[in-house]
Amino acid sequence: MPRPVTLFTGQWADIPFNTMLEKAKTFGYDGLELACWGDHFEVAKADQAYCDAKRSALDAAGLKAFAISTHLVGQAVCDRIDERHKTILPDYIWGDGDPEGVRQRAAEEVIKTGHAAKRFGVNVVNGFTGSSIWHLLYSFPPTLPGQIDAGYEDFAKRWTPIFDEFQKIGVKFALEVHPTEIAFDISSAERALKAVDYHPAFGFNYDPSHFGYQGVDYVKFIYKFSDRIFHAHMKDAAWDLGHDAGVFGGNVDFHKPERYWDFKSVGRGNINFEKIIRALNDIGYTGPLSVEWEDGGMDREFGATESAAYVKSKDFPPSNIVFDAQFDKSKQA
Repeated sequence: MPRPVTLFTGQWADIPFNTMLEKAKTFGYDGLELACWGDHFEVAKADQAYCDAKRSALDAAGLKAFAISTHLVGQAVCDRIDERHKTILPDYIWGDGDPEGVRQRAAEEVIKTGHAAKRFGVNVVNGFTGSSIWHLLYSFPPTLPGQIDAGYEDFAKRWTPIFDEFQKIGVKFALEVHPTEIAFDISSAERALKAVDYHPAFGFNYDPSHFGYQGVDYVKFIYKFSDRIFHAHMKDAAWDLGHDAGVFGGNVDFHKPERYWDFKSVGRGNINFEKIIRALNDIGYTGPLSVEWEDGGMDREFGATESAAYVKSKDFPPSNIVFDAQFDKSKQA
């Protein structure tokens, strides 16, 4: 049976939830991955009645939900907080803007998000973690002994209590491995897992688009972390485009011709989704394929529609037989 194809609503928060239901169905999706911003899934309101109402609305629209996502609040748990965060965080998380207070309130909100997910009836919360050491990515001036270790220790100190609470209630946190996070490639993902002693509630929201332009093997990631792929984004990127702004964008806005890479509508970039589907089949992943749509050069409703059709055309179930076993006479009709 094909995996459900869902649409992540993070880039659609300007559209009211009920309208989003209608659009997603029209676009051809089987469900939604609800973002915890806008009115799509409001953690502060998410008592049982609220969660039941959201689920009923999805059911009435013929849509499913398998995860909610807290990228914006999760980012603030470990980050070096500045005025940028004020623009993405709820006022009650930002408060007076004191960095440590913001981080602590964000951590409390992520725990509340796990409980809200449980009431809503999903067992995966996707998101970001933030990072206290992303600014040390390029080691000049040379990083001092222990600086990078201290960043992973900070991650473990701040996130282990969250993972412990998630474990108690049967919910998992899936980090979208991504530049600016504590894990942004295979090496750092392994280090993040080690930092929290391979906590069973911590894994990954697989998204190939963030690996390809870095030169990271996005198919190897699936096999390397086969037991930690809790959710999967279908998102495309193209690279080797312009050659003025490099791998991390050179402070140039998306969809500018001088950028080395850019996000594309699914199927229009360099990501090989055939290899991804085969790898997901090999590891036994049966969860949703969730389109995270971004393409600065295309109408988003057109792009979301074509992306749903593309992902469905690429997905296929694994084989339950060995094809050449049928050469054995005992297996023939």
